[in-house]
Amino acid sequence: MKIALAGIGKIAIDQHVPAIAKSPDWELAATISRSGKVDGVEAFTDIDIFLDARPDVTVVSLCMPPQPRYPYAEKALRAGRHVMLEKPPGQTLAEVHALTALAQEMGVSLYATWHSRMARGVVGAKAWLAGKTVTKAHITWREDVRKWHPGQDWVFTPGGMGVFDPGINALSVLTEILPAPVHLTAATLEFPENRDTPIAAALTFSGGVSAEFDWRQEGPQTWDIDMETDEGTLALRHGGNQLWIDGREVAGNSGIDGEYPALYAVMADLVKTGTRDVDLAPMVHVADAFSLGRRVTTVPFLF
Repeated sequence: MKIALAGIGKIAIDQHVPAIAKSPDWELAATISRSGKVDGVEAFTDIDIFLDARPDVTVVSLCMPPQPRYPYAEKALRAGRHVMLEKPPGQTLAEVHALTALAQEMGVSLYATWHSRMARGVVGAKAWLAGKTVTKAHITWREDVRKWHPGQDWVFTPGGMGVFDPGINALSVLTEILPAPVHLTAATLEFPENRDTPIAAALTFSGGVSAEFDWRQEGPQTWDIDMETDEGTLALRHGGNQLWIDGREVAGNSGIDGEYPALYAVMADLVKTGTRDVDLAPMVHVADAFSLGRRVTTVPFLF
C-alpha cells in the first residue's frame, strides 16, 4: 500500500522512514513537509496540493508536532484517506474525538499510535499481571530534552505538553498493562519561568500508583516502571523493552527498533479491515494532570 509521511523531522527520519522501508506492507510514495524531504520520494509542501495530486496514496501518517496536526488529519480524512497519528494524537481530547467521529463518518481507518506499547516486555507484563492485584507501582521517566528534542521550542509552547511528551509513553504502558484502571488524584508540575509547559511532574494515582517525570536528566536515561502485586514483583526497564519478574529478567533488550515496525503492521491490518483504533486513556491522565496539577515555577530553560 502507498503511504505518505507528513512532517519530516527527527522522529520521521529516525523511526518512521526506516520502519516503512523494512515493511512488506508499505511503499513510501510521498512526503508533505515545509522543510524536510526523503531522498527519492516525491515531496510536497502543502497538504491540499498533495491530496489533489496523489489520489493513489490512500494512507497518510502524520509525524508533525501535535499543534498543527488537526487540520492535516481533518483534510486527509475528508479526502477519504486513512490516517495514522504519532503520539500524542492531538493537542486536546476534543480534537481527537472529532477526528474519530469524522473517520467513522467517512468509513476510513484512524490509528492513534502509542509506540511504547509495542516495547518487547509489554505483552508479557500484561499477561503476568492479569488476575493479580497491584498493591504499589511507581514510574520513573527521566530523560534529556536537549538530546531528544534539540532546539524544538514547540514542546514548551501550548499544546506541546512539555515533559508529558515523553511521560505519555509511560502512561500508555501503564494503561495497557494494569489489570484494573486508576485515576489521577494529585499532581505537581514544574514550569520553567520562561516556558508554557512543564519540564517535570510528580503524579499520584489511585491504587497506590505514582509517577515521576523529568526532562532535565543528562547522561544515562531512565525509563522504568516498578510494580508490587499480591503474587510478586514486576519491573519494566528501558521503556518497556526489558521485563523482570521477581528480580529475574525474562524478556527483551534495551532497543526500541521493533516498536515502529509493529505500529505500521497494526496500521496495515486496520486499513485492510476498515477498522479504527483510538485509545485515549493515556491522554486522559495528561489532561487530568493539567487540571489537577499544582504549578511550581522553576529556573528558566534554554536549549
